[in-house]
Amino acid sequence: MPLDPHTESWDVHRLPRAAGKTFLVTGGNAGIGYFVAEQLAGTGATVVLGCRDLAKAESAMASIRSRVPGSRLRHLRLDLADLPSLKATADTLDLPHLDAVVHNAGVALDEPPRRVTKDGHELMFGTNHLGHFALTRWLAPLLSAAPAGRVVTVGSFVAKSEQLDPDDLQSRNDYRPKRAYGRSKLSQMYFGFALDRRLRAAGSTVRSVVVHPGGALDSLTPTRPQVHMRTSTERMAGLPAGLLLQGKEAGAWPAVRAVLDPDVAGGQLWGPRVFGLRGRPHREPVRGNLADAAAAAHLWDASADLADVAPDLGLGLG
Repeated sequence: MPLDPHTESWDVHRLPRAAGKTFLVTGGNAGIGYFVAEQLAGTGATVVLGCRDLAKAESAMASIRSRVPGSRLRHLRLDLADLPSLKATADTLDLPHLDAVVHNAGVALDEPPRRVTKDGHELMFGTNHLGHFALTRWLAPLLSAAPAGRVVTVGSFVAKSEQLDPDDLQSRNDYRPKRAYGRSKLSQMYFGFALDRRLRAAGSTVRSVVVHPGGALDSLTPTRPQVHMRTSTERMAGLPAGLLLQGKEAGAWPAVRAVLDPDVAGGQLWGPRVFGLRGRPHREPVRGNLADAAAAAHLWDASADLADVAPDLGLGLG
């Protein structure tokens, strides 16, 4: 029996209405984040696109409006690689509450040299993990003020085969870009699971859900003229991969479901149903390295120190 008995009834093309709600999508101007924002905009919710570049945000919003007339969109200037800026960034939201944040933005480097943020953190670990960790701290009042706030963290299929080195979280001693990326995504997933454990222990109404997009390729992603262009050559080249993988529009489905589905519970993991690589979103078991609560607890303490935020993230966590 599948872990998610409701998978068959969830229609990715007929999403429930969410008028009156507000969702923040980090990295909502491109890639999977763009399609998360586009799909959520179709529910009638206000969607805030968090990204550094205003021009890219405007292009993304124009694309969404062309497909979702009347969509309610905002831009939040967000630089996850600049930790001291995040409190002021969150303050500019000027909202009574925030119904969900999708921690999606990320950096992926393919080759050396090792690069660092302006705060001196390894770029992928600092942006993908520490930036979202700190941002959660400054969004905490808004999430707590929502009737049922959600933190949705977008991990990666590749993280399932990684292990953290507790003595070298930032790959100072042995830097290999693809491994460092995988470890940064594993760190995000550890954070999402540990956050839910702490939220439940504190009796909070906020819930934390972890998702991953499976195998999402640009060559299988539909064109959005202002955001992503796919040539006919790329489309043809990507067809064989489509047997096992999918585009970024479908890669967004687990995150969108985690935001909208009232049956999705905190501490769950959601991904594509076909080998975890493609297809409709379904619930996956949390096992193997992802279930290592001790490693997640160690990472939490180290992250609070590195990001210079209170370990309870302003949520009253133990």
